[in-house]
Amino acid sequence: MVKKLQQTIAATSLLGLTGQNAAIDDPILALLHAVGTNGSINQAAKSVGLSYKAAWERIEALNNLSPLPLIVRQTGGSGGGGTVLTEYGQQFLQKALLFQQHLKKLVTFFQDTPEEALAMLKTIHGMEMKISARNVWLGNVRAIETGAVNSVVTVRLKGEDTIVSVITENSVQRLGLEPGKEVLTIVKAPSVMLSHEVDPQKISARNILRGTINRIVAGMVNDEVVIDIAGGNTVTSILTSESVRRMKLIQGMPISVIIKASSVLLAIP
Repeated sequence: MVKKLQQTIAATSLLGLTGQNAAIDDPILALLHAVGTNGSINQAAKSVGLSYKAAWERIEALNNLSPLPLIVRQTGGSGGGGTVLTEYGQQFLQKALLFQQHLKKLVTFFQDTPEEALAMLKTIHGMEMKISARNVWLGNVRAIETGAVNSVVTVRLKGEDTIVSVITENSVQRLGLEPGKEVLTIVKAPSVMLSHEVDPQKISARNILRGTINRIVAGMVNDEVVIDIAGGNTVTSILTSESVRRMKLIQGMPISVIIKASSVLLAIP
């Protein structure tokens, strides 16, 4: 029963921040630690048994949900560049490892009453948000323009980027949205359009973000394009392989990200 309790605790963690394994066996924490040690995503991925793509996806998802960037890419220099933990990333890792220690104490505390612990953790587990969308960013409500039916909510992401969402006024009330409130901004990757040049005055989409292509993952029909934007966030777009070829998209190319306000969903973390 205690083992089941440990497994339930692992299931309740967000993006694998906690787990039933001791030390740094947890994939995310082990990956962050390996980045700090190796200064390379490629080497870090190998050391924890992940593919390069899987490592980037996990770190980007965590990075987008973090108030401040956890990693930073360095170019040039005597070491030839690489990827390292930011000061905030180092603090996050230390606190997360400390949390794991306290978690083991929690398991020990509930050793004699595992049923009570399971009931509590199942309730927490049921409150978790599970979502398939690739783009999930943490932000704060900057402004709300109230309408008779729909309202326009502007969310400030970390850095200077903002994103606009159009949702019903009923949703604004139900979520308790107000300026300053922390929210999750969600956009499905197929809803993210890309363009080389965009004139904001000649396009109806409310959200135009500037960035640089980090990488392109080729597929049989569709390609995955990951873009770095200001503030340390990343945006993932799913395009047809033909579109990627036609636009001549390559790594390191400046690009504009276009997202309709109606495609932006909001949730309370």
